[in-house]
Amino acid sequence: MCGIVGAVAQRDITPILVEGLKRLEYRGYDSCGVAVHVGGVKRARSTSRVAELQAQVQAEGLSGSTGIAHTRWATHGVPSTHNAHPHFSPDETRPRIALVHNGIIENHEALRAELQAAGYVFVSQTDTEVIAHLVDQLYDGDLFAAVQAAVKRLQGAYAIAVFCAAEPHRVVGAREGSPLIVGLGQGESFLASDAMALAGVTDQIIYLEEGDVVDVQLGGVAIVDAAGKPVERKVRTVQAHSGQAELGPYRHYMQKEIFEQPRAIADTLDSVERIHPELFGDEAAKVFSQIDRVLILACGTSYYSGSVARYWLESIAKIPTSVEIASEYRYRESVPDPRTLVVTISQSGETADTLAALKHARGLGMQHTLTICNVETSAMVRECKLHFITRAGAEIGVASTKAFTTQLVALYLLTLTLAKQFGRLSAGAETAELKALRHLPAAVRSVLALEPQTIAFAEQFVPRDNALFLGRGLHYPIALEGALKLKEISYIHAEAYPAGELKHGPLALVTDAMPVVTVAPNDALLEKLKSNMQEVRARGGVLYVFADDDTHIEPQPGIHVLRMPEHYGALSPILHVIPLQLLAYHTAVARGTDVDKPRNLAKSVTVE
Repeated sequence: MCGIVGAVAQRDITPILVEGLKRLEYRGYDSCGVAVHVGGVKRARSTSRVAELQAQVQAEGLSGSTGIAHTRWATHGVPSTHNAHPHFSPDETRPRIALVHNGIIENHEALRAELQAAGYVFVSQTDTEVIAHLVDQLYDGDLFAAVQAAVKRLQGAYAIAVFCAAEPHRVVGAREGSPLIVGLGQGESFLASDAMALAGVTDQIIYLEEGDVVDVQLGGVAIVDAAGKPVERKVRTVQAHSGQAELGPYRHYMQKEIFEQPRAIADTLDSVERIHPELFGDEAAKVFSQIDRVLILACGTSYYSGSVARYWLESIAKIPTSVEIASEYRYRESVPDPRTLVVTISQSGETADTLAALKHARGLGMQHTLTICNVETSAMVRECKLHFITRAGAEIGVASTKAFTTQLVALYLLTLTLAKQFGRLSAGAETAELKALRHLPAAVRSVLALEPQTIAFAEQFVPRDNALFLGRGLHYPIALEGALKLKEISYIHAEAYPAGELKHGPLALVTDAMPVVTVAPNDALLEKLKSNMQEVRARGGVLYVFADDDTHIEPQPGIHVLRMPEHYGALSPILHVIPLQLLAYHTAVARGTDVDKPRNLAKSVTVE
């Protein structure tokens, strides 16, 4: 969601800016732009893809040694050229300030009124234009000082990069609640919202902290903290993935990433030879000895992985667990417990709502924190005492697949670790669990072999406008995840329910035009689930059942069955989500949607 690239060099940096935007395309955006210092300030903006912006830049001969670039995901104002970044101030005919911004400024209306009274004319509906005019109003020959003064007036979240026509070879950045990094080169310096944007340019990265303002110049950078005091931030060597993964034989990144799951799971388990606390950090044994409950904070797909983990943690580790939607948690009165292990889950590690919820939990006195994340250098990892890094690799498709299954693997390892910590995992059980985990990649491959059958199912979903997903117990969150996948990439409205809730309302929706997807493992709730399926058939509903091989659910009129391998015990949710991913993918392909970049959505949600 939104991306920033900035550069100060002694060469034309326009190709670096545009290439950086391409590497950030996976995050999701609806417009893009670039501005450079060319004896003044010039820009190009587009509501199309970065490739079109690149063609525009080349056609206009835009080049310069100082510049900023941006991909925008609309919040304030519709996707349009005049709302696209970079924004100018005081106006387009005599630009002095050029600025890009990630985040949301909560007091933008009051600032807008104040700036309008001072004579500034607004040409966009964005909150970002407020920052540009505010910096211009405060500018008195020193851009660094102007930005420091401006950010003190801002309420909300932001990462900004700004340069001034009067000060070539200088870009100033600032962050609060939204990520921003600095890249160091030989006689050149860079800014970006993600290290991936600078892959191949530099691997020397500084992660700015909350409230930092940075002065980026040819000879290096200077940083002040929120109090305005000069600070040194650690320089890290970061080998960022270029983001230009080859599709190979696949049509879309989502399909590729679905089929990468056996390898991603194997890589995540690669160093796991036994169950022990140090899997989660050197201090884990000490932290785990001081907790007696778990609170999981996450959003979207990560929330569903946490919901599965709740069943595991309570049934296997016997530890009370609650799962909260991060965007809701910090806005309600809750009862804090200092003996709680706060677990955050995030693919990117930059999810704004989850970071804010983590901060809120710590503010309530819950200091035992652990994150499960796919990005080792992310803010979430830096903010938590403990962490487990999944090895899913770069996930380009907006709809998460391999990040989800590797999160489940990590959460299962956490479950086993806590069970062992509390004396609830015998040596024999540990050996059996490790054997099952090691076999998991092969089991996933056997499910992926069912792709032709999911294609046949998908053909039946193409003309539908609605779908219902059912699951029970441990597999109810998998039904939720299946419904989410279908709605976000095929645009078919889909809902999921615990199957036992059918008669409490959802059954009113069931007709022969409403496909009903049923997750049917051979577990203790199977017979109950079969009764729920009969309730659907009695109302003329058509069932699409993903059933373990030994469930004895047979195809018949109105009941389509895809046979899974044998039941895989507690790890069954990891297998059952695979065909739901494939169903969503092939339905979307058949409907002709933009599978990897679904409308209105972003990969990394860095605003609240």
